[in-house]
Amino acid sequence: MQTPLSWLAGRYSLDTRAVRLAALVSVVASIAIIVTGGIVRVTGSGLGCTDWPMCTGETLAPTAEMGLHGAIEFGNRLLTGALSAVVGWVIITARLQKEPVPSVLRGAWAQFWIVVLNAIVGGVTVWMRLSPYVVAAHFLAATLLLTAAVYTWHAACADAGAEGDAPATGAPLPPARCRSLSAALVAVTAVLVVVGTIATGSGPHAGDSSDVQRMPFDWTVVTVVHGVLAAAVLALTCCLLAALPREGFGAARGKTVLFLVVVLAQGAVGLVQSLTGLPSLAVVLHLLGSALVWVGVLQVHLTLKRPDPGAALPLAGAAPYSAPDEAART
Repeated sequence: MQTPLSWLAGRYSLDTRAVRLAALVSVVASIAIIVTGGIVRVTGSGLGCTDWPMCTGETLAPTAEMGLHGAIEFGNRLLTGALSAVVGWVIITARLQKEPVPSVLRGAWAQFWIVVLNAIVGGVTVWMRLSPYVVAAHFLAATLLLTAAVYTWHAACADAGAEGDAPATGAPLPPARCRSLSAALVAVTAVLVVVGTIATGSGPHAGDSSDVQRMPFDWTVVTVVHGVLAAAVLALTCCLLAALPREGFGAARGKTVLFLVVVLAQGAVGLVQSLTGLPSLAVVLHLLGSALVWVGVLQVHLTLKRPDPGAALPLAGAAPYSAPDEAART
């Protein structure tokens, strides 16, 4: 059975640059939806629109009487619409390749369904009057969308050789210890993100100026646990960097170093916000940092799951180089 996309694919095709660009834009848009969600929360605009999918029971958009809070919440909803358009473009560009890549198509469609999920969770968040547990689920759904976007972008770039020339057949995988460390790094970072939602749900920024339920946890204790997990992420990153071979794995080492820098910057922002009473700007910057940390750890892990483009191989049939012995030099 022919679908509109298969009909288009039979008549038009796009080059790999189109799908790479679309996938990158979806990553940026996924980060933006996380950051703007944070802006909604710290400005107390979570119930700026009192209903969903309509802003009120009678109007789709906020009214003048709803003020700035209504405009901020509705703006975040409009960004979700823009994100949906971006994901649609990713699907189209992936399908209109001369030879569509299954992993890119899977990632693109996964983003579509996660956007639908996130919209539903967002509606439940409003209906439940900003229950901190549903707010946490909303953030984790947005993080899941970011995961799918990064996977799609990585798959599109890897297929097109955007990170360098494709490795020759038989190029070595990174050492097994490095791949195990990267898997552990992803797992601990995921726990760090989840505990971060608990710290948020226990903290003062409830998302609305009215009295909103908070999670019944000691914010100081949760924050300390969050900091310990961040230190574990930092330690694992240093171990991974030390374990990576210095020769032939430039892409993996480069991404690990960049991830280390992002983790250090995120830790500094987290420390500042904890010591200064959680100012709104620092909270938003910390949310941006959490998204960048997640992008970074996924990039490191996905790079280490395949042969590194920088891994040099000896020419076929060539004898391995060895230093001449003393007798030969005389």
